[in-house]
Amino acid sequence: MGVVEELVRGREAFERREWAVAYDRLATVDPAELTAEDLASLGAAAFLVGDREAAVRALQRAFQLHVDRGATLAACRDAFWIALFFSESGEPAVGGGWVARARRLLDAGPGDPVEDGYLLIHRMFQHIASEQFSEALPLAVQIREIGQAHGNADLTAMGLSAQGRLMLYEGRVPEGLSLIDEAMVRVAAAEVSPVLAGGLYCAMVEGCQQVSDFQRMAAWTRALTQWCKSQPDLVTFTGQSAVHRAQIMRAEGAFPQALDELALALDRYHLGGFSSAEGLALYERGEVLRLVGDHAGAESAYQQASALGHEPQPGLALLWLSRGRTAAAVSTAQRLLWETVGDVPRSRVLPAAVEILLAAQERESARSAAEELAAIASRFGCQAVSAMAAYALGCVLLEEGDAEGALPHLRRAWKSWIGLGARYEAARARTQIGLGFRVHGDEDSARAELAVALRTLRDLGAAPAAGQVERLLHRPFPDGLTAREVEVLRLVASGRSNPQIAGELFLSEKTVARHLSNIFTKIGVASRTAAAAYAYEHDLL
Repeated sequence: MGVVEELVRGREAFERREWAVAYDRLATVDPAELTAEDLASLGAAAFLVGDREAAVRALQRAFQLHVDRGATLAACRDAFWIALFFSESGEPAVGGGWVARARRLLDAGPGDPVEDGYLLIHRMFQHIASEQFSEALPLAVQIREIGQAHGNADLTAMGLSAQGRLMLYEGRVPEGLSLIDEAMVRVAAAEVSPVLAGGLYCAMVEGCQQVSDFQRMAAWTRALTQWCKSQPDLVTFTGQSAVHRAQIMRAEGAFPQALDELALALDRYHLGGFSSAEGLALYERGEVLRLVGDHAGAESAYQQASALGHEPQPGLALLWLSRGRTAAAVSTAQRLLWETVGDVPRSRVLPAAVEILLAAQERESARSAAEELAAIASRFGCQAVSAMAAYALGCVLLEEGDAEGALPHLRRAWKSWIGLGARYEAARARTQIGLGFRVHGDEDSARAELAVALRTLRDLGAAPAAGQVERLLHRPFPDGLTAREVEVLRLVASGRSNPQIAGELFLSEKTVARHLSNIFTKIGVASRTAAAAYAYEHDLL
């Protein structure tokens, strides 16, 4: 096959988004026979099939050809992509060097607002990496405005996406999500170049995940998955797509399928040379293994994630709690509450903090955390965050003995999780509803709720949570108390008189008196006050 035919087939394959064919065809041609545009296509195709080094080599040749021809603006665009590839592979210093090189070319030449817009992307990324979000936001707005003014879809979508993400970090969640949706529509309509489109898909799905907007996240993850499937040769971005699918599956309680997707993600990251991205996949693996009861595997996954620079908390603290290391879990939860700043990061820490603090009987701190989560939920307007807040408040009130106050919150959480298809979280809420009925003295209803929760958790393979519910269902009452005696004791502890107890339980006062006599004998007390104290101490309320 001649050089011309190879070139034609390579160019046609690139237009059809057959990246492996385009890469193979263009890579077989002597670089001296390739135009700068062919080299740019080769670079993009190589990047998309996971060969970053070949991508950089091709773009460096294109850059030099453009410089030699005096095509300054085209050379600046080459430098932008080279910088992006280095930055995404964990080499921001090298990427910054290429940005500086492009900047000098623009300063020495005629200048161009569109190319300025591309270079602003790197400045914005630097601020984001340093968590200087207030400095990054005006740059995102400027990038969007340049794109809109000059009809450049890449800049417009990038600016909208970044502006939306940064507004999330400012707590302006509804506005930020609206801008993300606008950007995603442009990406889904194939208006954006493939390399940038993949990055935007992943970034925006991650933004939805960070504010726990599972419905929006699921919708855009489906779009990302379809985009990847439409390009069978694609390697880059498929790892992140698999991670996001796994996150949705974990939320839905499909734990084995989530582990399969995470294994695929790790394979794809390895194939594409994106080892720095493996931390998130490993953290998610730890989360799933923790829920199914593989504590050793979960701890290993969290440690591997940490070694790659990914924060292993709060998942690791919840694992410690499951393994009985309550003091370590509490210490970590308190540290996270002290050092975590901003509504978005705190919304991801607070639910775990409430669970850990309640387990350690730190009720006041748990209440404060639950109330803060409720305030954040009201600002976010995301159903999952609202469900988390309702669940947290319900658990706190239940721990305080206020079953009547707790149950509306717990029911609201349960209904929300059911609506979101989150079976594991719905079962946890149902467990707490059962405990609320038990505190209220309705043991039959309590057992019915706990039995349904147990069936769900067993079906999901959530062994630790299922074990807890099973113990609640079959726990013996202390000191030989019967279920009816516990009902009477709870009402005594709530301050009811014998006639009131008789009326609520449809018993005679004589029967109530007999139950009380038996209770006092069994638990070794001589007064109603001491009996109430016993009920509190033995968690019978």
